[in-house]
This record gives sequence, structure tokens and C-alpha cells, in this order.
Amino acid sequence: MAHDGSRAELAGGTGERKLIYVTRGGAGRVLSLGGLQQLGWELLRAPDARSVLRLLQRDSGHPHAALLDLREGFSEQDLAEFGDALSANNVGWVAGVDARHLREEPVRRLIRDYCYDYVTLPCPEAVLNTVIGHAHGMAALACERSGPAPVENGTDGIIGDSPAMRALSRTLRKAALTEAPVFIAGETGTGKELAAMAVHRHSRRHAHPFVAINCGAIPHNLVQSELFGYERGAFTGAQHRKLGRFEMADGGTLFLDEIGDLPLESQASLLRFLQQGSFERLGGHEQIRVDVRIISATHHALEEAVAEGRFRADLYHRLCVLRLQQPPLRDRGSDIDRLAEHALKRYSQEGQHVFKGFAPCARHALHNHDWPGNVRELINRVRQAVVMAEGRLITAADLHIEGSASRPPPTLEDSRDAATREAIERALQRNRGRLIDTARELAVSRVTLYRLMGRHGLRQGDAGSDDKSVSIA
Repeated sequence: MAHDGSRAELAGGTGERKLIYVTRGGAGRVLSLGGLQQLGWELLRAPDARSVLRLLQRDSGHPHAALLDLREGFSEQDLAEFGDALSANNVGWVAGVDARHLREEPVRRLIRDYCYDYVTLPCPEAVLNTVIGHAHGMAALACERSGPAPVENGTDGIIGDSPAMRALSRTLRKAALTEAPVFIAGETGTGKELAAMAVHRHSRRHAHPFVAINCGAIPHNLVQSELFGYERGAFTGAQHRKLGRFEMADGGTLFLDEIGDLPLESQASLLRFLQQGSFERLGGHEQIRVDVRIISATHHALEEAVAEGRFRADLYHRLCVLRLQQPPLRDRGSDIDRLAEHALKRYSQEGQHVFKGFAPCARHALHNHDWPGNVRELINRVRQAVVMAEGRLITAADLHIEGSASRPPPTLEDSRDAATREAIERALQRNRGRLIDTARELAVSRVTLYRLMGRHGLRQGDAGSDDKSVSIA
């Protein structure tokens, strides 16, 4: 095992090394791994993604090997839940699989995008020792290169450390501790469903279903049956009873995305459920009671929809007990770099090259683009650049936002001039164009005010002023 010894030296010596064993299977299929402990591994068991994140937070400055036991299967939802832990660069991941699972796309993507290696379980502990020893060594190298790896705010699936995202993370955790309905506002592509999933995972309902439905993607005549289900014979083609999303989410959380597109008829049915806690299937007469927490979201301004009569005011107040605001990407500062790096790491295997990162022009473009599509747009642009780029560094041209990159960032003088102009304009408006009163409010002389107005192109604004005695000297 000389090869393993060299890896141990990379990890900082031949002392105890940390192995996280993610025990997702039943009790009869959990590996004992006692032999690995005798070989110097400190064994840490974790049943789910949240437990892994807690272990990494507790010891974020040190490398870990992690064995993810997939013998009970691995779904797209599992892949999303483990996203933050899989992306931490102080962990070398090894997948333990049944051979039959290698044909499943989520398992293949997990191994391809995130794992150092995989083994077929059960296997000899000598083989495991070799494989996880290599993974641990690679994690140690990553730690030396980049320092302690952050676990993104400890809020699963959400990447960001900006003040706006820290505030959102705190609010999400507070909302998770209650049973009140939550409304998430934000522009398209900001990650409202991720926020809803985070509330669910940190709530007492985390062991029960999280069911999502996009109200804007369903024809209006089918919304009722999708939400509440229907009985056999309720309409032509209803050959059997179908459960609605409310029954599917019993005990858990129902996420109503794009709630602003819900038809008025369905709004009345939803309000009735929120008031009574029960509903009837389409074509049925039985009152069905379910225990469901409602989280809703939309990119529309619901207040305007209420004022225009397109959304019921009483339903709005029922849904918006707790309101969360997803910040747009353009307001998240350094999170843009984090998200771009995450997307590059996630999709780098789809390209023809091994990428070193982003060129300076690309960094500049990323921070000057307006991001109307927010995080979704950024991820798509990076993914497209990975496929199309011809160099080792992704450029602004590869991201197709070179127009933003050519615009220089504002200087300190530019920002000061803009603030000065805005202050003068607002003071003139408040004082109805009277220069004497405006100068007094701004604590400058009339001569200084007049000179500043000329500098910022505002001098025509005094045409209607009643002050004609301003000296230009």
C-alpha cells in the first residue's frame, strides 16, 4: 500500500483521515467499514445531505473522503439535494453502486460530474481503502490550492454569500420554523423554487413530500383537476380516479409557482381550502381533509393584479402571511463569480477542453451585464460557452455579452457626479424650481448651485424660477 501512503502524506501526514459514509440504504445494507477504521480512517456516518453539510461546516478547513452509498437508487431530486455537498472542494467523492444502477442517468451524471471514482458494493475493504485514499488525497490538494471550502450559507441548493443572500438565508430559516403560508416574490430565473425547497427541507415536514406545480404552464380548464384531482367519470376520458397535487403533498409542502396566473375560478377553490382545510375532487361529493403547507411564488406584481381585479384580495392576504423577496442577480455582487464558477465546474465535462477559468474580459462582462434572465440566464450562458469556446479561458465573446464588457465601469467621479445631479434635481422639484430655497436646502450658495446646474446640464430648469437675481460671477 505504498501508493496509499503517498496519498496520506499529501493529506498532511499519516495520521487519522476523515471518511464520511452516507448511509442512505436500509439497516441491512449498511457497510460496517470496521477494517477501514483500523487502517486509520475516522468514520463519520451521515444519512442525508443535511447531515453531510453539518459535518463539513464543523470541520471546513480539512479534507474529507466521502463514500455515497447508492444501492437504494439515486434520483434527480437526490442530485439536487446533494448539490452543495457535492460541490465542496474539500471533499473527494466516491460512489458505491449496484452494477444495474450505472445505466440510470442521475447516477451516471453524479459519477461523471462530481465523483473521483466509483466502486461496486459490496467490495473488499482493501479496494475501498485504495479508492477513498486517492479521493482523500485529491481533496487535500484542493484544500491547499484554495483554502477552506465554503459550504454555501448552509442552505441546501442556494449558492451565494452576498449580503442580500445572507439576509434571505436567515429569513428562509425563520420561515421554516413556522407553519404559516409563505409567498416568494422575485424576477424570473432568481431561484424561487430552490428557496421553497429550502424552506421545506428545514421544516418539520422535511420527511414528507415536496410537490411543485407551475400554475402558468397548465391550461386553465385543467387547473382544477390538477390541483384537486377527479373521480372516475367526472368528464369524458376520466377512466379512473386521479389524485390531485394537494393529496400528493399530504403531510408535506405544496409549492404553487406562478400563482399570479391562477384562473379566478381556481382562486376561489384555493381560498376555500385555505379557510376550511378540505376540498372535493372534481366530480365527487366527499370532503377530503389534508395537512398541507402552501408556499407560492410569482414574478408578477400581485398587488397590481389585486388592484386590477385579476387576483382576489382575500386570497392574496391568505397567501402572503410571510413574504420573501428573491434578489435579482445584478444586485448580488460577488455571487456572480461564485455562480459562474459553479456552472463552469458543473458543465466543464461537456466541452472539448480542460478550462482554467474565466478571462478578465469575461469577469468584467459578467459584472456589467444586466442579467434580465438572472441565475438561469447565467447558467445557460456559461454552459453554452463551455461547448463553444476554443481556448482554455472563457472570454466575454464566448459568453455572448461582449457589448457589456466594452462599457467601462463608472469611476468614482462619475458616481459622485450622478449623485450630485440627482440631489439637485430632487431639491429643485421639492422647492418648485426656486433657486434660493434649493440652495438653502442643499447648504450651498446660489452661485455654487447655479454653477453646478450648468455643469450637470440643469440650467434650463431655472427658466420658470422666480429667482432672477443669481450672480454668475
